Amino acid sequence: MRCRWWGISLALSLMFGLALAQTPVRGGTLQLAVDSSPAGLDPQVATAFATFLITGEIYEGLVEVNERLGIQPALAESWKVSDDGLRYTFKLRSGVTFHNGQSLTSADVVYSFDRVRDPKTGSPLASRFNLVKEAKATAPNEVTFELTQPFAPFLSELAGLSIVPSEYVKGGGDLQRKAVGTGPFMLKEWVPDTFILLERNPRYWRAGRPYLDALKFNIVPDAATRQVGLASSTYQFLPNIDPSLAVTLKDTPGVKLLQTQDLSYSLIGMNVSRKPFDNPKVREALNYAIDRKALVQAVYFGNGTPAGPLSPALKSWASPTSAWACYDYNPAKAKELLAQAGYPNGVDFTILTLGSVKTVVDVAQVVQAQLAQAGFRAKLEVMELGKFVQDWRNSNFDAFASLNGGSIDPDGYFFRTFSTGGSTNVFKYSNPQVDQLLNQGRTATSLEARRKIYTRLQAILACQGPIAHLVYGTLFSAARDNVQGFRPNPTRSLASLRDTWLAK
Repeated sequence: MRCRWWGISLALSLMFGLALAQTPVRGGTLQLAVDSSPAGLDPQVATAFATFLITGEIYEGLVEVNERLGIQPALAESWKVSDDGLRYTFKLRSGVTFHNGQSLTSADVVYSFDRVRDPKTGSPLASRFNLVKEAKATAPNEVTFELTQPFAPFLSELAGLSIVPSEYVKGGGDLQRKAVGTGPFMLKEWVPDTFILLERNPRYWRAGRPYLDALKFNIVPDAATRQVGLASSTYQFLPNIDPSLAVTLKDTPGVKLLQTQDLSYSLIGMNVSRKPFDNPKVREALNYAIDRKALVQAVYFGNGTPAGPLSPALKSWASPTSAWACYDYNPAKAKELLAQAGYPNGVDFTILTLGSVKTVVDVAQVVQAQLAQAGFRAKLEVMELGKFVQDWRNSNFDAFASLNGGSIDPDGYFFRTFSTGGSTNVFKYSNPQVDQLLNQGRTATSLEARRKIYTRLQAILACQGPIAHLVYGTLFSAARDNVQGFRPNPTRSLASLRDTWLAK
């Protein structure tokens, strides 16, 4: 008996010790290093990952996407949907305040929604909500959205709508320079191209969160400098790093790698209002001219998979790339298609390249060499973030290389990107059949019917769409061993920094 009790006592002691070891420690500043500075901080007009890394700590939506790609409550504590699927009513949490002390009310939610839909705002989110008739403040803590048709992905789309303080913005507040949200961290200081300091929100509605006193995002464009900084403990966390840096850091003492499947992908985007990409045969030829498996090895060091229009993380939706002939690397077939399109001697064009992201530059260089074998003579123009975004928004390009974010529902990516007039359809792409299928896909109420629709859409877009999807990589972040509690999210969200702490 004595031995049995001793064993139980030992087990309890070990469990108690483990519990103590895992107890979060409060305080401290987490030193992060990121590759580029945001062009602005307005979450409703942002398009760059550099901005979302920051605004994701400052702003919140009614709901959010967790690391398992499920929808969970955020500023709304609950909601209900009418039997016909045309009315969503959200109950807001009580006691939530913005960083300027203003209380969150339903008026702020309605204003945020209307602001996104206002053409003057120029929000890339606008077309995500074109099936919503209106948002109404039905009580100080209740918001009702009236839809014109059933809209299956409405909740997942709503996760991307950051709630901003109506009084502050109406009063002339500049969200590009002075971010004011409800999130776990508040903007303290911004020294452009140097650092952004966020401090703990002492009135945050999640009890006890965040654990950290502050987040300091150090702007460090050079990957080698970030690597040395993490190894020496100058920095403690490198979020969403490129594959080559992940490989380099893999065996660094005191450093750990965190990983998940990325929803984002590398791509070559084509402007179909300009020659030669106005011809679908040329777009198909470009796909045949790209060796995606070689890209996975050369740029991603094997940590990726050839990219179809949907991420393999979306197991219920994504078709296998083996379904499309144009994914079989075939320079001879590419040349044949170029000749059929009227370009027997090949084509010349420019690829705009986002220079602040090493993966993008590496992808562009490898693709440039691959395309040359099939008669595509591509010139690379490496650009800084602000100019790249400006030209992207204005469709001022022949083609571009970049990274693009995904969504947990196909509509969240496809509709805004490929529908005629879509809010991120910078490619000037218009296909009546695609438009019809996109509208059917977002309004169909049967899951099986939606799957069939998006399978057809992937087949159309894979070879002759305005995007050559390249690679979905493994999403890595690197941290010092004492960084605890962070959970990587396939959406690239750093929301779990509110649960992160520094072990002593």
